[in-house]
Amino acid sequence: MRRRALLFAAPAFALVPPLLRAQPVPAIAAGGFPNRPIHFIVPYPPGSGTDIVARILGQKLTESWGQPVLVENRPSAGAIVGVDAIAKAAPDGYTIGIADTGPLALNPALYPKLPYDPVRDLAPVTLIANLPFILVVNPAFAATNVAELLALAKSRPGQINYASIGNGSAVHLATELFKTQAGIHLVHIPYKGSAGALNSVVSGDTSLMFVNLLSSRELVKAGKLRALATASGKRLAAEPGLPTVAEAGVPGYAFQAWFGVVAPAGTPRPIIDRLNQELRRLITIPEVRDRLTTQGGFELAGGTPEAFSALIRSEIGHWGKLVKQTGARVD
Repeated sequence: MRRRALLFAAPAFALVPPLLRAQPVPAIAAGGFPNRPIHFIVPYPPGSGTDIVARILGQKLTESWGQPVLVENRPSAGAIVGVDAIAKAAPDGYTIGIADTGPLALNPALYPKLPYDPVRDLAPVTLIANLPFILVVNPAFAATNVAELLALAKSRPGQINYASIGNGSAVHLATELFKTQAGIHLVHIPYKGSAGALNSVVSGDTSLMFVNLLSSRELVKAGKLRALATASGKRLAAEPGLPTVAEAGVPGYAFQAWFGVVAPAGTPRPIIDRLNQELRRLITIPEVRDRLTTQGGFELAGGTPEAFSALIRSEIGHWGKLVKQTGARVD
C-alpha cells in the first residue's frame, strides 16, 4: 500500500451535503404509506453498531408514524443474507434495511458471485452517518500504546492474533491495511458479529480488534478493554484524548466506515422520498443526536438518495482498488 490512507469517505463524502432540511413530500406522494408494519432488516447480530442505530431509528419511526417498525436481525458472513433479503423483498416500502461499507462497497470486490448487486438491486434512501472505530486490546496485553504494539508484533511475527466481525468485513480489511502499512504480521480470527469478537478480546482469546466506538465504549470505561487509538483520520469529539493511529505510530493510516438506509430497487420514488424526509428529520432530534453523537461518537450525515447512490458507486471503485493492493481475500 506504500502508506496510503484508507479514507473511505474522503472523496465520496464530499458528494454528501451536511444535514439538510428535507423538502416536503407532496400529499399524494406516498399514497397512505405506511398503513401497516414495516420490516427493518439489519444484516448483523443484535448489539452491533448498525443494530443499535436501527433500533433507535425504528423506535422513532414507530412513534411518528403510528405503525410498528420491526427490526429483524439476519446476520451472516459478509452481511450477504440480510442485504440479499432486502434486495429481494417486495418494492413497496414495507421492507427496508440498514447497510454499511461492507455489504454495499466491499463485497463486490471480495465475492465474485454475490446474490445481489448493490447498485442494481437496491434503492438508496439516505446516508445516516460515519461510523468511527477505535483500536482496543485486552487489558492484560503487554502493549499499552500503538508504538509498543508495533514493537511487540515485530518481535513476535505471526504470534499475535486479532478479532474481526467476519471474513470480508470492513473491520477485517481495515486491520489488513493496518498490518500492511505498519509492516507487521497478525493472525486473523473471524467471528460472526461484533459481540463474539468483542468477547474474545475481553476474555483474552484474541489480543486486539478494531471496533466501533458505540459497541466498545462502556467496556473501555469498565476496564474490560484498553483503547489505544482511534482509526479515524482525526481525533474524535467524543474521545478527544485518544490519539489517532496515524499520530501513534502508523503515519497516513485512517479508517472510517459509513452506513445508511436502503430499500429494494423499484420502490416507488414517492415512498423513497417520504422515508428520506422522515429519517433525515429523526437524526436532527436532540435526543437522537445526543445518543448517536455524544454517546456513540457517530458523525451524522443525511442527504438525498442521489448523494447516497453516488457514495456507494464511488466506494465500490475505491474498495476494489484497495482489495487488489492489499491482497485481502475471504478465507
